[in-house]
Amino acid sequence: MYKWLIASLLFVILSTAARAQYDGLGGWNVMTINLPGSMEHRWGGYLEAQNRNYEVTNKFYYYEVKGGASYNIDKSNVALLGIGRYVTYNYEDIDDGPQLQEFRLWEQFVSNQYLGRIKFEHRYRVEQRWFNTGYRNRFRYRISANIPINKPKVEPGTLFGILYDEVFFNNKAPNFERNRVAALIGYQFSKPFGIQTGILNQFNNTATSTNRKYYFLLNAVYTIQRKSGK
Repeated sequence: MYKWLIASLLFVILSTAARAQYDGLGGWNVMTINLPGSMEHRWGGYLEAQNRNYEVTNKFYYYEVKGGASYNIDKSNVALLGIGRYVTYNYEDIDDGPQLQEFRLWEQFVSNQYLGRIKFEHRYRVEQRWFNTGYRNRFRYRISANIPINKPKVEPGTLFGILYDEVFFNNKAPNFERNRVAALIGYQFSKPFGIQTGILNQFNNTATSTNRKYYFLLNAVYTIQRKSGK
């Protein structure tokens, strides 16, 4: 079963990358710092910075900086309150300054399920978004599967695959705003540090048009290790 899943994951990444080269491949870079909660230390948090390029390494046009505080309700369910700043530029004329600036507040609930070694994550998010052009709400749902390949669980030395799909809705027409799909391969170098890389496809739907963009995604994740209190 696992060999079939990994073969399917690699096929999705390679075939999507081949198509993306034709459409124009962008760059999506992420650095995440996690302080995970647990049943012993229920409070946690995270910080994250992202930047995006219209090409893999050129034509920068977007960045975001965000963070949040989380609370572990139980072993499988986590609530989080987050804030962030999001800025979009014209990649053809960066010196022209930001085209769109946003401050965002969001509430999030994550529920985890396991099927053998596969971890499924359901993420629900409600966003309040203040732009330089006005205010909007948004509602998001993401389902992801984390699949360890060479070990039963993700630990140092583990190669793993990640598949996810996320849909975005708002309370104004058109209510369906966006769909984001990714196929990634990751490697856990140590307990604190791992990386994930692969292809992400983003489909945008507006009142006047639709567009689709493929990105080469690179995500570095550092997890702060907490000492267990006895």
